[in-house]
Amino acid sequence: MVDAPAGSRAAGSVQSVDRSLDLLEALAQEEKPVGVAELVELTGLPQGTVHRLLQSLNQRGYVRRDASRKYSLGASAVRLADAAQRSLARSARPHLAELVELSGETANLAVLEGDDVVYVAQVPSPHTLRMFAEVGRHVPPHSTAVGKVLLAGMPRERALAVLRRTGLAPRTPSTITDLDEFATELDLVVVQGWAADEEEQEAGVRCVAVPVGAPGAVVAALSLSGPADRFAGGRTDGLVAQMQRVARAFADA
Repeated sequence: MVDAPAGSRAAGSVQSVDRSLDLLEALAQEEKPVGVAELVELTGLPQGTVHRLLQSLNQRGYVRRDASRKYSLGASAVRLADAAQRSLARSARPHLAELVELSGETANLAVLEGDDVVYVAQVPSPHTLRMFAEVGRHVPPHSTAVGKVLLAGMPRERALAVLRRTGLAPRTPSTITDLDEFATELDLVVVQGWAADEEEQEAGVRCVAVPVGAPGAVVAALSLSGPADRFAGGRTDGLVAQMQRVARAFADA
């Protein structure tokens, strides 16, 4: 099941746990170490509470403090993230297999790791001519359907900050390389609820992706990829509806 976004509180939740998670989520969204004052502003928590929780988290290795007394995520948080990715991949495989059975194309699960898209699970197409995005492979977000879905699922300024850091290098002649044009593409993804890679990452390959998770809480992207000619003739419309159904089932599992 997809977790509730930060700021929502379930009945009976433990306040200290919620507040610790608020701090970890704030640190996860920052691209550089941040100080106590910044964390107070980001989370809305009292300064004394932030100090106390950071001390506990630092002792357990979930945050680290540098020489300038600023904080970032620690090694324990990284280990949890790795374990979470493996668990997510295991849970996704039956759903990816269903997509392959429905479409005959290769199905993938991808997440955002730092500023890169990472493929964490895949079930290949039965066709002899098929597309592979190697599990564990890092790719730029701007040239992939999964990247577009993941960027569209986050606050726009954060998405644009990612793109400014990574740049929009041309992978093929079809890659979108203008930031304003890409922002318009993200608007389209938000409205229609899916994204396409029109031979933007690799010539001759087309990919369609849908988000896993509710708007504002997208945790991953499901995609189907294959030779461009097998996605011709309006086939995408029928695939997207099936993909969205499978993504909802995966999110609720």
